[in-house]
Formats: sequence, C-alpha cells, structure tokens
Amino acid sequence: MVAVRRATAPLLLAGALLLTGCSDDAPAAPTPAPAPVVTSTTASPTPSSPSPSPTPTPSSSPSATPPPVAAGKVVVLDPGHNGGNGAHPAEINRPVPAGRGQTKPCNTTGTATNAGYPEHAFTFDVAQRVGKALADKGIKVVYTRQDDTGVGPCVDRRAAIGNEAGADAVVSIHADGSEAAGANGFHVAYSSPPLNAAQGAPSTRLAQTLRDTMRTNSFSAANYIGTNGLSARADLAGLNLSTRPAALVECGNMRNATEAARMTSADGRQQFASAIAAAIEAYLAS
Repeated sequence: MVAVRRATAPLLLAGALLLTGCSDDAPAAPTPAPAPVVTSTTASPTPSSPSPSPTPTPSSSPSATPPPVAAGKVVVLDPGHNGGNGAHPAEINRPVPAGRGQTKPCNTTGTATNAGYPEHAFTFDVAQRVGKALADKGIKVVYTRQDDTGVGPCVDRRAAIGNEAGADAVVSIHADGSEAAGANGFHVAYSSPPLNAAQGAPSTRLAQTLRDTMRTNSFSAANYIGTNGLSARADLAGLNLSTRPAALVECGNMRNATEAARMTSADGRQQFASAIAAAIEAYLAS
C-alpha cells in the first residue's frame, strides 16, 4: 500500500521491481494446424462440344491466423513486499536510492486485513493470476520476485528489473492499509513530475487505462486518496527509478471489511487479476 498502512514489521517495499504501493516503497497456445486444402474436380467436356477452360477454384484453406496484437511484448509484474521481510528488519530497513536525490528503506512488510491476511500474500497471488492471463496471450511476463517466502528485493532493484527487461509496461500490485473511517476503493499511482520520457505520457496513459478498466470491472475509486482513482506521486522509488512505462495499483483498502473479504476470497482475487490483465492488454494494444 502506498498511503497509510499498518504492519507488524517496519514498512518496506515489496516485490521485486517496479514500485511500491503500500510501503514505498505458458507458452502461448499452439497455432491450430491449417485445415486441409479442398480441391474441386471438373468433369472433362465431351469431344463434340468444346467448352471454355474452367475458372480455377480458389483454395479453401484459411490464411494463417495473425498473431495477437500484444504477442512479443514484455510486461514486468511487481507483487508488493515479500513473506520473509518481517523476519529480516535489518535487511529491509537498509537505505537505498529512491530517486529525486532521496533514499528509502529497502522494503517493508506491507499491511494486512484485520483478520491477519497479509498484503504480501495477496499481491503475490494476484500477480501470478495476472501473469498467467498475459502469458496465455503470448506476452512475456517477468516477475520481480519468484515466491512469497523471500526477502525484498529492494525497491531500487525492483525498478532495475523492469528497466533491464526493456518492459513495455511495469505494473506494481499492492493493497492499502488506511485506518481512516470509511476509507475504501482502489487508486493508481504514477510518477509526477516525470523524470524521463517514459514517466510522462506513457506512464500516465498506463495509469489511466488501469483506472478506467478497474472501474468498468465494478471496482470503485478510492474515496480517501488521489483524485478519481489516480494519484500523482513523487515519493515512490519504484516509479521514480523506472525508465519504462510504470504504474502502481493499490487494489483497495485491506482495513475495510468489505474489501478485505474480497481480497481474502480466491474468487475476489481473480476479479482483481482479470481487471488488471485486461487493462495491461488494452494498454499494449493502444
């Protein structure tokens, strides 16, 4: 989460690469075999009645199916925090570059629901679901962390993963932990003012596409932070250090009972994942 959060360990950024929200922070399906070519036969004309040569029958074999628009694109998914962060305070509290001449802790523990379901588990599960949906469309997916038991990586390393991958889009997945009365809803953060061209129009468009797609998938924009679901930020290391189009999605407030129930449910996490994957696809195709 990027705004207010509660955590049992020092707040830290999560996942491996891109941004940090709460703390700062398959192969494509094989192409079907072409249908057999159907050729028509024409009876020979009788010797006594010459006839013009028959018009060639066009082949009925279908042309090769064009590859998906997003095929060959690279997307980096950054699930916030990590399951081992809480047990390694010295490591995750170590200061690292955060952009704009600032430093921040390497990472944080993230927040949790009032019942104890941790943000790091939520973000990792949703990222895996998003990644599968994208990979099924022929998109190359890179994760900033490979499991939910490790430590870090640090926020600067998460950004570096996206840069090194030459990502067409970097999306960091988080959940907030605001304890403000009635606080609920998602918001999407982007770097502002931009520090490079990728942080300008491309990142803004990615953030807007994520916001719009979340809305059309029945998610409400946050009522306590940002404006209309968007939040311009200058303090998030993963965004500041990115040289690729990047945005951070705070999927909702884990301290809100209704949103916590959705995040705790496998069906609910699939709903978040489906919306995020659809937004990424729409961005890549635009």
